Amino acid sequence: MMDIESEYRSPLSLGENSEEPSGARKGFLASLTARLAGDLPSSARTLRWKQHQLSNVWARNLDRVNVLGNHGHGHTGCVNALSWAQDGELLISSGDDQDIRVWRIDPSADSNEYPLSCQSVIHTGHTHNVFNAQMLPHSSQIATVSGDKQVRVFDVGEAVGRSPTGSEMTYTTNEACKRVLRCHTGRTKRIVTEDSPDLFLTVAEDGTVRQHDLRTSHVCGGHGCPAPLVKLPHELSTIALSPLTPYQFVVGGESPFAHLYDRRHIGRYLWEEWGMSPAAADATTCVRKFSRYSRAPGEPKGGEHITGARMSTWNGHELLLSFNSDAVYLYSTKDEQGNSECSKKLSVLAPNVKDHGAGKESTVIDIDDDSGDRDEHEDLTIDAEEQDGIPVIYPRARFAGHCNVRTIKDVNFLGPRDEYVTSGSDDGNFFLWNKFSGELVDILEGDGSVVNVIEGHPTLPLAAVSGIDTTVKLFAPSRDRPEFSRLERATTIVKKNARTSRRGLRASDGMAIAHLFLRYSALTSLRSHEEEDGEDAVQCVNQ
Repeated sequence: MMDIESEYRSPLSLGENSEEPSGARKGFLASLTARLAGDLPSSARTLRWKQHQLSNVWARNLDRVNVLGNHGHGHTGCVNALSWAQDGELLISSGDDQDIRVWRIDPSADSNEYPLSCQSVIHTGHTHNVFNAQMLPHSSQIATVSGDKQVRVFDVGEAVGRSPTGSEMTYTTNEACKRVLRCHTGRTKRIVTEDSPDLFLTVAEDGTVRQHDLRTSHVCGGHGCPAPLVKLPHELSTIALSPLTPYQFVVGGESPFAHLYDRRHIGRYLWEEWGMSPAAADATTCVRKFSRYSRAPGEPKGGEHITGARMSTWNGHELLLSFNSDAVYLYSTKDEQGNSECSKKLSVLAPNVKDHGAGKESTVIDIDDDSGDRDEHEDLTIDAEEQDGIPVIYPRARFAGHCNVRTIKDVNFLGPRDEYVTSGSDDGNFFLWNKFSGELVDILEGDGSVVNVIEGHPTLPLAAVSGIDTTVKLFAPSRDRPEFSRLERATTIVKKNARTSRRGLRASDGMAIAHLFLRYSALTSLRSHEEEDGEDAVQCVNQ
């Protein structure tokens, strides 16, 4: 700074005795001001620099840095729900044991880089598996959805995530539960929050999306519940909304299409509010549908199912959809019908290339090595365009290599600018792709059986991962050689997953009765916490 400081002082001293600097001095001051403006980073430039550095960190070797609940102090069933809250200070988890656990960084623990400990345990009172749990913004309230068709809201005030004793604080249902909503008639699957402590959306297998407003009350049953925002003739299992475009949301389920709704056009089912049954054609406004060019090999017509959806929090228009027995697809809500030439070129995953920035080399894998029968399958565009005239959008890119057959898997973006795409897999791994190149960046072991959920921390290069195991694993960049990376075996893993995906649905048909029996046994045993230890049937069945 020596030159800048000397140059900055000299014009001031030269001008002390003159009322107005000369033209030469004016020019010098102008150039100096411009130089200083370039040297001192603006807040926007600083933010971009931080995001760039964080993105580079994500590209390094990830590895497991902690396991939550691995010493007998954690969940007793599989963990279906993970979400970060209060800007990443808290991690909320729940699952088949029907308990909410709130984890927080423990500053007294110095044995681990990310020493999260459970501060609060809330017994929800749900009688079936909890599928999703979210803390409502600007509040300490936590909303849950479950296989018992209920939506519940809990609040223990400022004590949530802050145990006064330093050990787990347990709250009974009577102490914590403030609302029980029974508006849905099918299993409730997902929650999306809005920028409000009182408003949130839920989706359920009854084919409806409902908005809940905690500022109002009603009696559930009959016609007491407010009419749904959306009502579709098939089961729904996922919903996505971006805080940048809160007026739009996407739903998916047992259909080959995901549907985009715009609440600026949406209307309630007025007939239903008036006590009349609405006609099938009087659906609320759907402005886009998202489809694929063809089903995956081994995926029968009528068996299509979207298990996960996620909208970008970075740009508000990119959408990820995960299809059962198929791949993850990237869409944009800004795309128009017919602009698909570029999409067709990107619809097959690009070969992996050498990653110079990460300091490691990826293996070139032919993802569709054994899928030569793909062209024999029916093109879905015909069905999509003939059904209802709603514009159909096709994918910009496709990410494959994992296996999504056994359970309901979420999909997610990772990175400060959503540079990466991630999904769990039936082989116990989770996969990480570069969104722009399609490159398979890493394969990481995240569960002893199946990975279902990956949630990235909002500000740190840290991801929480869960699945069939009763524990939650934390992954972050590692300084050493990663112990849990399986990228060296990528070719073998990807080809095995491709074979499993092709035969997955056919193989699972023969196990349908067994799955139903296991589900019944699991849900029955979970009603009693005294019987939760040592019960193999409590382990996760298909969500």
